[in-house]
Amino acid sequence: MKPCELTLADASEAIAAGELSPVELTASVLDRADAVDGHLNAYVTLAADAALHAAARAQEDIAAGRYRGPLHGIPVALKDLVDAAGLPTTASSRVRAHHMAATDATVTARLREAGAIVLGKTHTHEFAYGLITPQTRNAWAPDRVAGGSSGGSAVAVASGGATFALGTDTGGSIRVPAALNGVVGLKPTYDLVPRHGVVPLSWSLDHVGPITRTVRDAQPVLAALTDYQLDLGARQTATAGLTGIRVGVPRTYYFDHVTPEVAAAVRTALTHLRELGADLFDVDIPMTEYVHAVHWGLMVPEATAYHEPTLRSSSHLYGPDVRVLLEAGREVPAGDYLRAQRARTLMRASWGRLFDEVDAIAAPTVPTTATRTGQDTIEWPDGTAETVSDAYVRLSVPANITGMPSLSFPVGLDTAGLPIGMQLIGPPSAEATLLRIGRAYEDARGVLPLPMVHAS
Repeated sequence: MKPCELTLADASEAIAAGELSPVELTASVLDRADAVDGHLNAYVTLAADAALHAAARAQEDIAAGRYRGPLHGIPVALKDLVDAAGLPTTASSRVRAHHMAATDATVTARLREAGAIVLGKTHTHEFAYGLITPQTRNAWAPDRVAGGSSGGSAVAVASGGATFALGTDTGGSIRVPAALNGVVGLKPTYDLVPRHGVVPLSWSLDHVGPITRTVRDAQPVLAALTDYQLDLGARQTATAGLTGIRVGVPRTYYFDHVTPEVAAAVRTALTHLRELGADLFDVDIPMTEYVHAVHWGLMVPEATAYHEPTLRSSSHLYGPDVRVLLEAGREVPAGDYLRAQRARTLMRASWGRLFDEVDAIAAPTVPTTATRTGQDTIEWPDGTAETVSDAYVRLSVPANITGMPSLSFPVGLDTAGLPIGMQLIGPPSAEATLLRIGRAYEDARGVLPLPMVHAS
């Protein structure tokens, strides 16, 4: 097995044991990215020389006994909304084509302090305003979409071109591409991970979080990002099974307009959770009829408020799909925005009562696997149609509106060989519980291999 094919946990253990050096790992990951990225286009910027230089410093520090922990010497890719000093932050947009970051985002600084090696920047849907990432191809099937808006980060991890990555999630933008590319995506509780130095889409909906090969890998990354000793607690309970854990299975909303293969894979995963000791309870999801209106009522005016100066001066530099959405935000009355805020308050309260009954909710991450590039709509058996973006965001966005943590991990492949994801949603600050459930499933069922990606 090449070093680039190792999970974060396995690479970290090998580095700590002196069996693998940070330089060997980083060089292998860079070689992999160089071999496949012309085919997949995950990266905007690949800073190979700087990464190898940082890996050499990490190697020297570790040899001198200055080991910083499980991320020391581990290569990370950053979504191109996250500042890293000396690298451009373009948000995959011509609007920021000449932007160069002078300082690190808080999350970048924390990862560097933990010893992680910054590889470069990954593509996003322009300003994270979409669920496709059109520049990037799916790691499992290049004729399929990568998902968005953290599509570049998910594809880099899935293809072995990064050991882990950071993404952002406003309506599902970590979890959707993670699910479509067969990797793990964690959207933490709102404001648990700092957003300073990260280009916003919607201030009250944005979250920053990790994309990793495995649930186990997500634990030390979240700990480094938050200064919260979450990894220790999750590690202690990882082998304890799921006895006493109450998992809610939605009767409503989450299994509506979902492909049979996705529904079957998730329900099979639920049976495995029961076999591991979890208690399953049917639950009704509250206020589902308001989800779409509340999400758009919050996101659209907030995004336009951030972009208003450049929208006035340089609207021609935006892609047509993003420009239309930003211009639409000018037409949202203040009263509608305030009503969306009030509806969110009610939704948070009703979801809070739901978690009096269960510890987590388990459901499909997205209602279908990766669609073909250029496909605009999904036709459902009842004769209704839905845009691809609306379908992808529908099941993930409630956790953004409520600010609750959500973890997506793979639970199988469909008959076309495309990954299927299941998400866990918990109450605020329940990351350790979600990781415990996901880790127990992963330890029992194993992880997906890296897809066979053809070099360019």
